[in-house]
Amino acid sequence: MEAQPTSASPVSAGPLALTAGARTVLRPAAAARITGGLWEARRTANAHRSIPGGYDRLEEAGNLHNLRLAAGEADGEYAGDLPFMDSDVHKWLEAAAWQLGDPGTTAATSAELTGRIAELAGLLARAQQSDGYLQTHFQVRKPGVRFEELDWGHELYCAGHLIQAAVAHARTTGGSELLDVARRFADHIDERFGTGENRIDGICGHPEIETALVELYRCTGERRHLDRARWFVDRRGHGLLPEGRFGSRYWQDHVPVREADAVAGHSVRQLYLLAGVVDVYAETGDRTLLETAERLWEEMGATRTYLTGGVGSHHKDEAFGDPYELPPERAYTETCAAIASVMFGWRLLLATGRARYADHLERVLFNGFLSGVSLDGERYVYVNPLQVRDGHERDDGDHTAFRTRWFRCACCPPNVMRLLASLPHYMAAADGEGLVLHQYATGTYASDGIAVRVSTDYPWRGRVEVSITETAGGDRPLTLRVPHWARGRWSVSVAGEPLGPDEARDEDGWLRLRRRWQPGDTVVLDLDLAPRLTTPPERADAVRGCVAVERGPLVYCVEQVDQPAGTRLEDLRLDTGHALTSEERPGLLGGTVTVGATAHTAAPGSSTSWWPYGRYGESGERTGEAPGEPFEMTAVPYHLWAHREHGPMRVWIPVDGSRSDAVRD
Repeated sequence: MEAQPTSASPVSAGPLALTAGARTVLRPAAAARITGGLWEARRTANAHRSIPGGYDRLEEAGNLHNLRLAAGEADGEYAGDLPFMDSDVHKWLEAAAWQLGDPGTTAATSAELTGRIAELAGLLARAQQSDGYLQTHFQVRKPGVRFEELDWGHELYCAGHLIQAAVAHARTTGGSELLDVARRFADHIDERFGTGENRIDGICGHPEIETALVELYRCTGERRHLDRARWFVDRRGHGLLPEGRFGSRYWQDHVPVREADAVAGHSVRQLYLLAGVVDVYAETGDRTLLETAERLWEEMGATRTYLTGGVGSHHKDEAFGDPYELPPERAYTETCAAIASVMFGWRLLLATGRARYADHLERVLFNGFLSGVSLDGERYVYVNPLQVRDGHERDDGDHTAFRTRWFRCACCPPNVMRLLASLPHYMAAADGEGLVLHQYATGTYASDGIAVRVSTDYPWRGRVEVSITETAGGDRPLTLRVPHWARGRWSVSVAGEPLGPDEARDEDGWLRLRRRWQPGDTVVLDLDLAPRLTTPPERADAVRGCVAVERGPLVYCVEQVDQPAGTRLEDLRLDTGHALTSEERPGLLGGTVTVGATAHTAAPGSSTSWWPYGRYGESGERTGEAPGEPFEMTAVPYHLWAHREHGPMRVWIPVDGSRSDAVRD
């Protein structure tokens, strides 16, 4: 028999506020604020440029016009050809709400956001129908049609994003105007869906409602929302959706959730679903759901994840490919998929307390996610390839390989905004005894009787200084994560005294320091950021015989602009016999660290044969490759690529021969 939560009162005010009875090993820290470093710079751009600009883009694209049409306050045609235009508004609202709740938000920004949120909450309330239904695409274009096109209609998907925005607003301001709208829609959904008489036995083609309803339960204490979320999870995989042009795997309707043995289909859909699966586990204790989520996460990480943490190899259906199908130049790796992966991984971290999920978060955040938005916060990418050839500036769809202001399908920009606005909540956790720092950013963090100030230049430098500012007394643990790439290459000191192996042990990625802490005590963790070469999985055919450059948590790439004139990246070969170097470049790309390596280009040989293929072990008359003169190749962090010019780029670099001496972390 499942244990029931003892209370529905949240213990945290972030995007995930577990009930007191939730079955998790960790909980989000009670207080978290980022105050400096890379993440604060990106969050400042998000607050001052992305979020205000996002509202303007919603106006320009017609998303707000559609709401006014539904409210009877405008004339004209429905803007856009996608049924989920409302969701971009809802994600923007969520971003604005989290930003409004940030203590560092300026008074002017707070005033502007407060006004915009009030304006949109009122507009949504006026557009909402009397029974709670709210979806402008159907209200304006197909009046009277409801929940009849569950495969592509996105009604429940839009409802989920509305709920998450409303919960964010309620938690950061205490206001109920947006929450009232969301609750009316959630009540309508609960009344309409189910297996009873006159109910709809159906699921949404795009998961999102599941995790949202769990959070609504956590916010309101109304158990029926948790029950409905579980019902949606249980009903998926029973062929309730038509196969359509991509098949039932596309929307994870090919097999019941608990029976799945691999991720499948549209990557964002799959990962949003799994985030909801972990949420339902946390509040019900159904361990089969957690076991499923861990099994699918491990299969995804081992066989279908790019070095950057990005996922999704197929363009036509934005989907996972086959195991080890990881072509760098055809990588889709949608920005939304990176965000969904963060949300899924964060929930697994809290549920299990396993450091590998925090390692995964770090990889995705610094690489697969951060590449999706420009330094100034004004331009975005939809797809994040790991290689772009000369002249290949577009993929075969409508998404460029370089950043742009907005998209016809604009799911990614407001998704970026809401993750950056809520990012402090993803940095630290609590284990019931003390504080757990699993991501490193300058700021202040507190929970479970201990408060700290973190000072660091991470990820550029490997020193993380943690100063105790408050403590409730008694022996308490302070837990730090040792990243997997730093195992065996770190040291720690307390009050200036180095700790030996008996005092400081890396226990599956965690460094747990228990003592009677006093304000002023300082812990210094030093991580070795020496650049390294990384090899791909042996079964990843597309990058066999290549290596990639990494430094700390950052994946690096090579851009044409940094190499000697006339260098073709397609001809690049890395010399693994020379040491890598690193250089701090404060004037480059807002301040970064570049990595240097010895390389050469493979120039066409002197043979005049028209046929480039030859018998193994014999050169014959085929065209040879004469190595060019060695030169110092320069690599920059992947998340900074395409900020200077639109040109060739690559992450994986061939080496001479079929193998290398690189170390796989």
